[in-house]
Amino acid sequence: MRRLPKSLLLACLSRGLRPRSPLPPLPTPPPHHPPPRRLPFSTQTLTPAHPPLAPDAAPAAAEPAGLALLEAAELHESEGDHRKALDLALKALAPLQESHGGWSLPVARALRLAGAAASNAGLAGDGLESLGAAAEIVDYLAPAARRGVQPEVASVGAAVHEQLARAKMALGRRWDAVGNLRRALELKGAYLDQGSVELGDAYRDVAEAYAGVLDFDKALPLCMKALGIAEGRFGEDSAEVAKVRRLLAVIHTGLGRHVDALEQIEIARMVYERLGLDVELSQVEIDGANIRILLGRSEEALNDLKRVMKRADKESEERALAYVTMAKILNSQERTGDAKRCLEIARGIIDTKDSVNPGRVAEAYAEISLLHEAMTEFETALSLMKKTLAVLKGNKEMQHIEGSISARMGWLLLHSERVAEGVPYLETAVEKLKNCFGPQHFGLGFAYKHLGQAYLETDRHESAVKFLTLAKDIIHATFGPTHEDSIDATQSLANAYGVMGSYKLAMDFQEQVIDAYRSCGPGSSDDLREACRLREQLKMKMKGLRHAVFPANSLPVLPEHND
Repeated sequence: MRRLPKSLLLACLSRGLRPRSPLPPLPTPPPHHPPPRRLPFSTQTLTPAHPPLAPDAAPAAAEPAGLALLEAAELHESEGDHRKALDLALKALAPLQESHGGWSLPVARALRLAGAAASNAGLAGDGLESLGAAAEIVDYLAPAARRGVQPEVASVGAAVHEQLARAKMALGRRWDAVGNLRRALELKGAYLDQGSVELGDAYRDVAEAYAGVLDFDKALPLCMKALGIAEGRFGEDSAEVAKVRRLLAVIHTGLGRHVDALEQIEIARMVYERLGLDVELSQVEIDGANIRILLGRSEEALNDLKRVMKRADKESEERALAYVTMAKILNSQERTGDAKRCLEIARGIIDTKDSVNPGRVAEAYAEISLLHEAMTEFETALSLMKKTLAVLKGNKEMQHIEGSISARMGWLLLHSERVAEGVPYLETAVEKLKNCFGPQHFGLGFAYKHLGQAYLETDRHESAVKFLTLAKDIIHATFGPTHEDSIDATQSLANAYGVMGSYKLAMDFQEQVIDAYRSCGPGSSDDLREACRLREQLKMKMKGLRHAVFPANSLPVLPEHND
């Protein structure tokens, strides 16, 4: 049985967005009024815009009232008074609609501010609604792929989509947020200089977001663009360029290009060494050691880690992470006792630290738990996974890590025959992973499969069929019909339908299992023989023979005895 892929943990390398500078003041509104149009869903309570007025009849008082309220709202938001800012932004909507029309830039700006204030005040649903309405207006004023967008429209639009991405990420909806970040980048390209620092940062943000949802193919060209801009602005030997190179190394690693990743790490390492940035140098050497492990160059990796331990403070997180990586090497060399000692030292450091970065602590606990799992110390692994979830509790921006750890726990509990205990973790994993990585990601496919198998074990047959079908479709599309997990999902579907008495459907899936094993060649002859045996048992079931055994782990029906 294949383990849930460890690659989901790559997502914890992604970082939050940087704070954005305030928007420039609103320009003087143009005299032209857009034609009346249905307002976005969050402004339905507003009255429709009036027909265009003659220039000499323009309402002189309405425009300043709306703009004044908006400026006051912006001031309160900048001072951290989110409730007051929200109240003023909402009050500004009606006069702004009156003076500029419902589908106008000032209304979009007010909705953006209302959405930001609501999100910051803890009203996530209201914030999303207002920001979604603002995005709808902006996309009407500046349709995607249209050339010649006015700079002020593009500037407000970029801010709207960036804020909407933040709001979605705060709710764990990372997959949805990537599209908004991409749209913000497109709009920034309409008003920023092509070599500007802000545009380079935007390219890096979007590349980082794609890497965070493990879509490395889309991340790569964006990161290369960010690297080119950073080199032009800061020079090749700058810390800013080294930071982009570290992201590029993550992307190359995700694509399986470990040599390219190591090249970027080495360049960044030399930069940090010249600049005397010891913490960053230690972090990048740990990254390099992990890549060297993937390349089978364990001795070089050990040398990297020894340098980190010599340089880093005794109780630093860098030293703890170096011990975790060293344990990984020692365990691969079957030096289990030494590996456990390294993990004990690492835990001793991490347990006593109040880190400002829960993501790094969670990553460390997750790595330690995986190593204990590899040593078949499942109870210790489960305990550490629970500790990881406790660190992440309430941190909605870390739901990608929470989903990955929950999936791992559910899998371990399922295969430790603690199915009922594992089901809630698998259900949580499915929800989190879908929001974070999208509906077709392979990690979600594995979680679906394990949840379906758990439901089958607990006699929730219809639910089992639902999730096993979803799993089969995703894994089949990602890895093909002959992948071991694809075949396993198909066999589980045959089992589920067999238990339900739907023998024709069960036979259809059992035939698919046989066809898949036949395509795998002579190395799968034993599996093929077992699949054919199960088909014969299923045929006997269809004939009503009570001694037939299908699925494989079921018992024959005992004959009834009449006294």
